[in-house]
Amino acid sequence: MILFQENEISIRTLESEDADLLVKWLSDPTVLEYYEGRDRPHDMGLVKEHFYEDVEEITQCIVLYKSTEIGYIQFYEIDEEEIEKYEYKEFTGKIYGMDQFIGETEYWNQGIGSRLIHLAVRYLINEKSANKIVMDPQAWNTRALRVYEKNGFIKKKYLEKNEWHEGEYRDCWLIEYEVDKN
Repeated sequence: MILFQENEISIRTLESEDADLLVKWLSDPTVLEYYEGRDRPHDMGLVKEHFYEDVEEITQCIVLYKSTEIGYIQFYEIDEEEIEKYEYKEFTGKIYGMDQFIGETEYWNQGIGSRLIHLAVRYLINEKSANKIVMDPQAWNTRALRVYEKNGFIKKKYLEKNEWHEGEYRDCWLIEYEVDKN
């Protein structure tokens, strides 16, 4: 099912037959350098475990560009553990988390990721009534941070040793997009 599309980018819900795409993308060392880690290539078993089991609260999607499947995006209302960790206990609105990657590396550095983020933010605000959208990219990933900041995200909190990546805990930034209150 198509969730949204604009111009050349569309997002459709993840289907069981997409597992082969995820295996392909998440066994590519170039992709893994930024998502999951090169020491964690995904075979079919790992893809099924991470993307098809216990994911009721997550909206998982395939990203298409000009009708070609090129990546993955997911979003979800953050849970109580994340609300505590990110210090949002006093906030009363809806907070969504988002994760994504472009798995077809020939589509990198063409502005597609930036357009995807823009469309996803708009979708979460307009269709899911999100008041804030958060992500926690690794601090060293300046390219991703630049894309997010270009789309209105701001750095809120430095998260030391937040994510296990390639044999060590890496620092991340909690970044936030807050819906204009006016």
